[in-house]
Amino acid sequence: MEFLINDDELAGAARTALESHASIEGVTASPLRPVHNGFKAFIGAQSYEVSEIAIVTLLQAVAHEKPVLFLPLTALGRHQHQTLISIEDLAVSDLPGRTVGVRAWSQTTGVWVRGFLAEQYGVDLRSVRWRTYESGHVPERADPSWVERAPEGSSLAKDLLEGRVDFAVMGNDRPKDERVRSVIPDPAKMARDWAQKVGYVPVNHVFAVRESAARELGDAVCQMYDAIAERLEARKSDGAPGVPLEPYGFAALRPAVTAAAKYAWEQELLPRPVEYDELVERTSNALGVPASRLGA
Repeated sequence: MEFLINDDELAGAARTALESHASIEGVTASPLRPVHNGFKAFIGAQSYEVSEIAIVTLLQAVAHEKPVLFLPLTALGRHQHQTLISIEDLAVSDLPGRTVGVRAWSQTTGVWVRGFLAEQYGVDLRSVRWRTYESGHVPERADPSWVERAPEGSSLAKDLLEGRVDFAVMGNDRPKDERVRSVIPDPAKMARDWAQKVGYVPVNHVFAVRESAARELGDAVCQMYDAIAERLEARKSDGAPGVPLEPYGFAALRPAVTAAAKYAWEQELLPRPVEYDELVERTSNALGVPASRLGA
């Protein structure tokens, strides 16, 4: 069994759990980084039996009947308000009519940012010129007609620093340039306040398992779930009080994944709405366990 997990501690927990299962002869941890480069192969059933995956990619895969299942474990949880950036002295109120660059329309960070711009700040998303730089991981889903594609070979970071886009949505790839600033004032406080109000953190990556592996190796997958959940619980105990950054279990992840599905549908990323209970049912049925086994 091969898996793709970025976090070394969680990858170690997964490996130990899977290797201890008698029906699995070998376990391989993929070295591929950044991990999002493997999402397309995973949902296309070309590589990996278990993978972390961006929430929006998972939702698109389910909506397009791909053979992947949601495992309610957080692989990457973080606040997002700091990811709307600019080199100019611009505010959220300046967004209409301006150009905002984002790596891909389906990038989960961008989906969260657009979601709270619409809900929290009242921004009409269609009043903004959105520019993308690459396609998403699910080839069946194209960008909406009101989103433009940057010229081939363009770089989002370079376009931001050279003034060809007014804003950008960038997380770990944020340019290390002293001119770059977060557009939302005091974004850390704003993000914490928003999380307290809605009751969840905008989780980026969760775990998924290929449907065939879930049906054939359900016990092993559940064993792996337990091992990773134990590590996430330990981190929660060590972390700051408030809304957990890394929730696990169907019940704990319901608010964040439900909100992401709502935003994805509103932003024309899905061919149909995806309900959270559908994700729960698909996973539970394939594993042959009640939903309560995975924290429902």
